[in-house]
Amino acid sequence: MPKPSIMNLRRLIWNSRWLTDKQRIEWYPAFWLMRLKVLEISPCWRTVRILLPHSWIATNVGGSLFGGFQACLADPIAAMSCVKVFPGYAVWTRSLHLDFRHEGRTDLELRFSLSADQEDQIWQELARKGRSTPEFTYAFYQRDGTLCTEIKARIAIRPKGYAVPKRGNK
Repeated sequence: MPKPSIMNLRRLIWNSRWLTDKQRIEWYPAFWLMRLKVLEISPCWRTVRILLPHSWIATNVGGSLFGGFQACLADPIAAMSCVKVFPGYAVWTRSLHLDFRHEGRTDLELRFSLSADQEDQIWQELARKGRSTPEFTYAFYQRDGTLCTEIKARIAIRPKGYAVPKRGNK
């Protein structure tokens, strides 16, 4: 369980009205040491681009960017977008799959987008069922535009206060 002081710092950063969305991401404790740079966040988070630098701390013994750094950054981005686009719902990453296609030998750019069609489908599902579990596909690209890592994230969008039904012991 995280220490209360760290938990409070995370909440302070995420909920501070005096910080921009860009600063919230760049200063978030898990991301701050990664030295990432937000390149673009559309006003409603439907498009997000973040630079993950190829630094000495993020490099594995083979000289490429650690997959764990990529996973750490990729994990919350779709959920963070859904929190903004679908206010009033509890949102979390349900599953995350990374397909490493090429070694990350340069800085990597994470590119995420939520299409209008996908947003409409989610709203329809929320209206019909009260919850949605969409899958998003996004990716990291190398400096030259080469696809490095494809990401598939399944996001749980549930009513506030939702509790996973408990299964009986058999």
